[in-house]
Amino acid sequence: MATPEDRNRRGAAASEEADRDAESGPRAVDGRVPGRRGRATRRRLLECTRALLETTSYRDLKVVDIAREAGTSPATFYQYFPDVEAALLSLADEVIGESAERLTRPVREANWHGRGAYAACELVARSFLEFWADHSSLMAVIDLVALQGDPRFRDVRTEVVSPFTLAAAEVIRAQQDAGNVPKDINPIATAVVLVSMLSHVAAHQERIQHAGVREPDVLRAMSRMIFTGVTGQPPPD
Repeated sequence: MATPEDRNRRGAAASEEADRDAESGPRAVDGRVPGRRGRATRRRLLECTRALLETTSYRDLKVVDIAREAGTSPATFYQYFPDVEAALLSLADEVIGESAERLTRPVREANWHGRGAYAACELVARSFLEFWADHSSLMAVIDLVALQGDPRFRDVRTEVVSPFTLAAAEVIRAQQDAGNVPKDINPIATAVVLVSMLSHVAAHQERIQHAGVREPDVLRAMSRMIFTGVTGQPPPD
């Protein structure tokens, strides 16, 4: 049974760890480190920003609306973010970390030999469709503002897909070494083309389905293209 001294030591250790996490976490606009309540307020503002994106055009998203949705004031919003774009970039940073896991893991952990390779392609395609569907509004804003030339959002867009691109290039290079992909094929170029195709289809999947194309057919087409691009072989029947 733990003694009072043991519980005190554990409590002190947990407090120190929480302090370290706070110190390394996001700061307020004035540079201070928010306390627990401040971090909760900041989190609520971000979640309300995300929720409003589902129903509000990016250009119409206002600080006053986010603050009202969060049950606080614009002055409180400005304690944590200088403008709406800063809040969106904070959300985008979270998406970057998630994409490295959800989009890249299927590539790195797959068996790219025999029947396992096509199953890997299906998983990769499904991962892109599901990831973009889960973040459709935010990804649409990132794409829009990046295309308009904002370097911050352009960098975010690159960071979302870069881990996948590098992982796919490694697999293609391994297929080259095995003699399956021609030596004059550039693995990075092929990976870039694949990720462009995957992200574009994933970003427009709702429109594609509204046009009458079923999701299973889209998934199959994506999987077959990934298979040929990565393995250099015709897809299985």
